[in-house]
Amino acid sequence: MNFIRYSFLVFVTGILTSNISNAQHSEILKSPDEKISVELQLEDGRIFYDVHYEEEQFLEESPLGLETSLGDFSTDLKYISSENSTVKKSYDLKNAKVSHVIYLANELVSRFVNPNEDTLVVTFRVSNQDVAYSYGIRSKEGKSNIKIFNEISGFDLPQNTTTYITPQAKPMTGWMETKPSYEEEYTLGEPIGKPSTYGEGYTFPALFKLQNKGWLLISETGVDSHYPGSRLSEGTEDGLYQIAFPQEGENNGIGDTFAAQALPAQTPWRTITLGRSLKPIVESTVAFDLVEQKYEPSIDYKMGRATWSWIVWQDNSINYEDQIKFIDLAEELDFEYVLIDNWWDNNIGRERIEELVDYAGAKGIGVILWYNSNGYWSEAPQTPKNRMNIAIARQQEMEWLQEIGVKGLKIDFFGGDKQTTIQLYEDILNDANNYGLAITFHGSTLPRGWEKMYPNFVTSEAVLASENLVFNQSSLDKHALNATILPFTRNTVGAMDFAPVFLNNRLSRTQEDGTIRSTTDAFELATAVLYFSPIQHFGVTPNNIEEQPEYVLDFLRNVPTVWDETIYIGGEPEDYVALARRKGDQWYVAVANGKKQKQTIELELPMLSGQEVKQIYDEKNGAAGIKTSKIKKNGKITVELKSEGGAILFN
Repeated sequence: MNFIRYSFLVFVTGILTSNISNAQHSEILKSPDEKISVELQLEDGRIFYDVHYEEEQFLEESPLGLETSLGDFSTDLKYISSENSTVKKSYDLKNAKVSHVIYLANELVSRFVNPNEDTLVVTFRVSNQDVAYSYGIRSKEGKSNIKIFNEISGFDLPQNTTTYITPQAKPMTGWMETKPSYEEEYTLGEPIGKPSTYGEGYTFPALFKLQNKGWLLISETGVDSHYPGSRLSEGTEDGLYQIAFPQEGENNGIGDTFAAQALPAQTPWRTITLGRSLKPIVESTVAFDLVEQKYEPSIDYKMGRATWSWIVWQDNSINYEDQIKFIDLAEELDFEYVLIDNWWDNNIGRERIEELVDYAGAKGIGVILWYNSNGYWSEAPQTPKNRMNIAIARQQEMEWLQEIGVKGLKIDFFGGDKQTTIQLYEDILNDANNYGLAITFHGSTLPRGWEKMYPNFVTSEAVLASENLVFNQSSLDKHALNATILPFTRNTVGAMDFAPVFLNNRLSRTQEDGTIRSTTDAFELATAVLYFSPIQHFGVTPNNIEEQPEYVLDFLRNVPTVWDETIYIGGEPEDYVALARRKGDQWYVAVANGKKQKQTIELELPMLSGQEVKQIYDEKNGAAGIKTSKIKKNGKITVELKSEGGAILFN
């Protein structure tokens, strides 16, 4: 009798579960201006969403869900409840492309249960330019932990969409097995679904051009020690890309590829920025809108500009005498910092580094020192090593650095996105804050809201940066082209330590050999504004003081590195880029020509309507000239750009 009753209950429960899981449910969430709409649907136990902009489809039906140790949250789901609300907040950023943000979004929180009656909470937020979503997980039985093995989260792009995305490198490849490090070349208008270079998908952020519709950028934010950094999978022929976790071999196989958390659990935010033009993508603050500061700054961290001998003079410049020259160069240009790169412990020594710190400090120049991040997950030999990866050694080193007056660290060669590696980033930042040290990461992952989350975080490389201009001619030949890509991709979501502005014709110490630059001087100066990093490490060298006119040097002495406002003016990848940035009452408008032919560009600058401005422009020989220009009352002005040229207008 008990067996019959039990069998009957199982039978009935199975019918109810089947009927409920096959039920249809749909909800629509719109942006405050009602131009963006997201439809969330439950279909046969699976969750999907799509995105429309002004009633045109920007994302087709895309899957949602998780596969976890607690159970499967991607199939056999049952809708429970939803609630809507409005999110409005304002906040300030000290070290970003804007200083004050007013964030307004509509929010939908929907709850689903799996057959075990554990809960998946799907939260969507939609502002006037961004869509974001995150998952929460709750255990019915009060379990204390969870492993998230896979995200079903997807982004299904319409047909005829083209891509500007970087492929994910295979682990333990590249120089001394230091990849992946977000240093691959971008696709240039390739069709969706085309296999990536290495067959491992693509890194964030990912830019897509929707034929005759507009632009869409996919990324993520809020990644911390609770989750790995993610990427996009290979795309299907129909244009579906899904979230992919790190590869097993990253960091020499150390650590798991999945996420592990205490319950209740929360995932990072997946973000989608979209619009008819690139304006919302350039101006988006979604990476910061969805995260909160994790700790208070121990000091008032100072941003600014830095000289850097290694970028042009390379390893042989890491000696006491050459570092004196670059400290003196920083003083001549009114820069705030000097960066002393790898091998300083061997080539200069710890005692003489203290002397250099004192020498620089007497001139008002702060010293940033380079460190190798690891002891055992790549073959990168540069020292100091085995200091930053172990808590005791790290804290002892940072105590010494604080005592001698070092202001910041550049830490290199991370080579992975696993949760254990993200934990290392967070531990370094937290410890460094305790000792008043600002942190730059190289050979690193993409910063995902970190400027707001960690107040002593400065910037990350995570790009095919300017060192490659020195290493090989092909990179230098694409320098201008890439300047029309990076402001619309990598640099939109976070600080990017590209290290701009090269004024030597050949990128070597003697200028008798080395790669040959074809960009104009005005182009190079424009990159100081186009590329955002709160501390900019410039490619200038001591000889530039004698070779360049005073107005070029004055520009370098005065150009800000953090901004109150950033505005898209014009351009798109492979053509040109024009951005305006404001600091206080002063505007800087930077324009760069990505083509190997001259262009005439009409700019609309309503913020400068009717004003006289200074314009640094391309002279015939590629040098930078300066003149006074008048902006028309309608805000328009025309600029002439040489092949791979540029211009800067400032009031």
